[in-house]
Amino acid sequence: MGSTTTLSNEHADAFSSINERPVDDISLEFFYKPHTITLLAVSIASVIYTAFVRDETNTQDNLWSGICCVIFFFLIISVLTFPNGPFTRPHPAVWRIVFGMSVLYLLALLFLLFQSYSTVYEIMYWVDPNLRNFHIDMDKEYAVNCTDITLARVWSHVDVFAWGHFLGWAFKALLFRHAGLLWAISIMWEITEIAFAHLLPNFKECWWDSLILDVLICNGLGIWFGLKICKALEMRAYKWVSIRDISSTTGKIKRAILQFTPVQWTPVRWLDPTSTYMRFCALSQLVVFWQISELNTFFLKHIFEMPPSHPLVIARLCLIGVIVAPSVRQYYTYVTDPKCKRVGTQCWVYGAIMVTESMLCIKNGKELFGQAQVCNVIIWLVIQMLVSIGCVYGMVLYHRYFESAEESAGDSPKKAN
Repeated sequence: MGSTTTLSNEHADAFSSINERPVDDISLEFFYKPHTITLLAVSIASVIYTAFVRDETNTQDNLWSGICCVIFFFLIISVLTFPNGPFTRPHPAVWRIVFGMSVLYLLALLFLLFQSYSTVYEIMYWVDPNLRNFHIDMDKEYAVNCTDITLARVWSHVDVFAWGHFLGWAFKALLFRHAGLLWAISIMWEITEIAFAHLLPNFKECWWDSLILDVLICNGLGIWFGLKICKALEMRAYKWVSIRDISSTTGKIKRAILQFTPVQWTPVRWLDPTSTYMRFCALSQLVVFWQISELNTFFLKHIFEMPPSHPLVIARLCLIGVIVAPSVRQYYTYVTDPKCKRVGTQCWVYGAIMVTESMLCIKNGKELFGQAQVCNVIIWLVIQMLVSIGCVYGMVLYHRYFESAEESAGDSPKKAN
């Protein structure tokens, strides 16, 4: 009986560490004490003031104010009740708000899923009337004159999107922290673009743009840069001092800025020689799911006709970027820690968002998907599965033979001494 209780407590602790991680060392108690009554009083006072003082003559402003008030109170409740996930910096309340925003986004997607295509468009036009004037130019030609390779033409492709590729892959490197996994996702994305180029014209690229600029330069440098940051953070000694114990003003400011950095940097080991088949399948699954999540970005803005620079597109990218950080960490712990028997709440919500976005695209893009070349999609699915399994299996072999050999070689001088 006692051993069973101890085992269940270990499982609960493993899940708590990724779902609602406690703050290990509190230096300023004021910011970590509950202020529920104060928060309630301030919230109600703000609502009373805005509800009775503001001008109510404009119906659209009234609707916007009501929506903003609902979001405001939902995020307040998120701070009070939702889990903060695996992170505690800069403050657990920040990650509770992120979780609340992810739930709100999921609820909005589910609402749109039950609306007709025309109704969704009317809602979008109500949010931004300027979208009525934007239409995707399906006649625009991509990947033209690919044999004309000059330095000036190649340089002209190094635009804001190239920097977006670089920064995006640096961010992904900080999330996954595994070169093999990152390169597998990078190569698979280029195959995904080829498979869906007949549906999304902007996926058409010249071979040198796809292989050299995208995979090798932008993605490759981003992966290299991100992994270098990971290595530096792993080698750093983490010894935190309370801001009250720092005498100089400069030191206090530096400590306040460092509050926005990780409390520690744990090395990631997705695979090891003792990995089970379940972990192997889970990692292969992650590569495929990541492709679907990336595809949602392009299909959403294509089906609902939004320019890449539209605030809704940028806001979604920023929100997904923030959501995916705790989600990947929770997924990693669930896959690698035998004591963790449940996937984290934020990861669960992110999975629901990914599936709902896909369903929204399929439901409202029937005309677009009716033009799909089934052969291309089937080949894409087969290649996805084969490459994902092949890359993950290659990583298993690397960890089993090469890395083990390196560790043995490193230990032998110590044993000789």
